[in-house]
Amino acid sequence: MKNLEALNIFTRVAEMKSFTQAAESLGIQKGRVSTVVRELERDLGATLLHRTTRTVQLTEDGRAFYSRARDLLSEAEELHSMFTDAGMALRGRLRVDMPAVLAQSVVIPALPQLLEAHPELEIELSSTDRRVDLVLEGFDCVVRLGPIVDDTLIARPLGHLRMINAASPAYLARFGVPNTKNDLLSQGHRMVYYMRNFGAKPDGWEYPTDDGYKSLMLPGAIRVNSVPAYHDAGLAGLGLIQGGYSSLLPHIKRGALIEVLPDLRPEPLTASFVVAHRRNLSQRVRAFMNWTEEILKPYFD
Repeated sequence: MKNLEALNIFTRVAEMKSFTQAAESLGIQKGRVSTVVRELERDLGATLLHRTTRTVQLTEDGRAFYSRARDLLSEAEELHSMFTDAGMALRGRLRVDMPAVLAQSVVIPALPQLLEAHPELEIELSSTDRRVDLVLEGFDCVVRLGPIVDDTLIARPLGHLRMINAASPAYLARFGVPNTKNDLLSQGHRMVYYMRNFGAKPDGWEYPTDDGYKSLMLPGAIRVNSVPAYHDAGLAGLGLIQGGYSSLLPHIKRGALIEVLPDLRPEPLTASFVVAHRRNLSQRVRAFMNWTEEILKPYFD
């Protein structure tokens, strides 16, 4: 257990890149954190961390050791809880990443109920549009939308998120409400383009056909490279947008956006729960996965 404690302290320093913050999060003295890490490096005969006055970074040896330490801590927790009642309260820290709009519109509003049921559970929620590195950045799990391109990860599909077409009332008052695909052209509609990389060819306006989905090129009022900016551009009346029902529903409920062309919705987006390639999942991760699937169900097709 002493060695596991050292691993836990080391991984917390590695993830927070700070001895001070690690000590505060663990509720121990900074001096003890420094001593434990120094003794760990001495026992291993390797330098795990580069220390400067401003930051703490993993060395090459440190990155390799960190990855194995995370796996070992996860397996130790699994071993400790193998006879635990599944209905008992969860405890400890869970580090999660997911798209920003999903966190804002669905997950965070539902978190009070989860944390009320598990008051000793601590969640570190990262909400970004970039693809984080689960191992190097120390995430227990992530929720991703769209295809999983890394075959070294374990992905469990949760469902297919409904996608819709929408526009602001001001935009529709100016250009008219489209009722068919041809209206998009005849009424002179514009769309907001979301592009992960500027300079790439835009995808166009996606719509269903008898043999799949196709794209219609429309004039682009503006191009953005983040989902929140994409939604904001639609709210500002800069063009039609296509987005997840879960993230656009709050705007629709308050009248800031109106769904259009409900019979020509874009292809649903696969939502997946992703973990690093480990033999076992901790009780916390399994419980959070099941909870995430449950709160997303109303938005699945």
